[in-house]
Amino acid sequence: MPVTSVEKDLDQLTITIVADFTAPLRRLWDAYTDPRQLERFWGPPTYPATFLRHDAVAGGRSVYVMTGPEGDAHYGCWEWTSADAPRAFEVLDSFADEAGQPDLGLPTTRMDFAFEETNGGSRLKTTSHFDSLEHMQQLLEMGMLEGTRQAMAQIDTVLADLASFATERKAEAQVLSDTQVRVARVIRGTVDQVWRAHTDAALMKKWLLGPDGWSMPVCEVATAVGDTYRYEWQRDGGDERFGFTGELLESEEPYRAVTTEAMIGMDFPATLNELTLTAVEGGTLLSLVITYANAEQRDAVLATGMTDGMETSYQRLEGMLQPTLA
Repeated sequence: MPVTSVEKDLDQLTITIVADFTAPLRRLWDAYTDPRQLERFWGPPTYPATFLRHDAVAGGRSVYVMTGPEGDAHYGCWEWTSADAPRAFEVLDSFADEAGQPDLGLPTTRMDFAFEETNGGSRLKTTSHFDSLEHMQQLLEMGMLEGTRQAMAQIDTVLADLASFATERKAEAQVLSDTQVRVARVIRGTVDQVWRAHTDAALMKKWLLGPDGWSMPVCEVATAVGDTYRYEWQRDGGDERFGFTGELLESEEPYRAVTTEAMIGMDFPATLNELTLTAVEGGTLLSLVITYANAEQRDAVLATGMTDGMETSYQRLEGMLQPTLA
């Protein structure tokens, strides 16, 4: 078990947990900033977590749900108050409702995560700050300390699993809920490069093409919140054509953009697309959380081979970025 010490300070209203790992510092940092990895250990084994949003930057938010053995769901959220990769970050950790909004009737905990290199690998010191002794005692009685121990006991397995999160892996779709899917892939390029590739029409026409044999004659980009976009593709040498349109709802350059997306000429419900870019070792983790109207729409879209088409586009993007990085 990685936990080496637990210290409760009733005067300072803090609990400090120290854990040591044989993995390098950057590997440990990435485990906390990559939602695919974090959700494999944030909850204890009987209450695994699923991260529906994870912005590993100052000013960002994270929303997660822990699901119990009886199917009971418990939501939580983080407000990121600071982030200094790969050394430290601080969040306000709150209980939340299904919409990811803090539950003001339950305590909020300020949590400091400090990462450092050691002779044997890396160390994480997590300090939880409580508003009052009453809140501290309330969370301890709810099993906070034991749950944290159980959760952290799972980290070594995640750190040892290099293959599941390697830069060589193709784009993969993970079902998060009845209506949500997360497509994730590490792009070998910087966050700024990947952001520009998604916001520069001239670049998008070069890589966002899906399978070979298609062009993108229409690429009207939304540049400000409230703007609409329109993308259309056409098969080379033919009349077959399709496209999407939608609105830019949120934009936090260069790490987060939220849009709606509706297929042109079709009476399908629009999806909500949440794009997050996170710097990780080897490149940029692209995470796209798509919310559908229902499970039937979700399954129908996945059955089209959507992820394969996205992977082809991402390979094309990497081919454009590699000469720049060389």
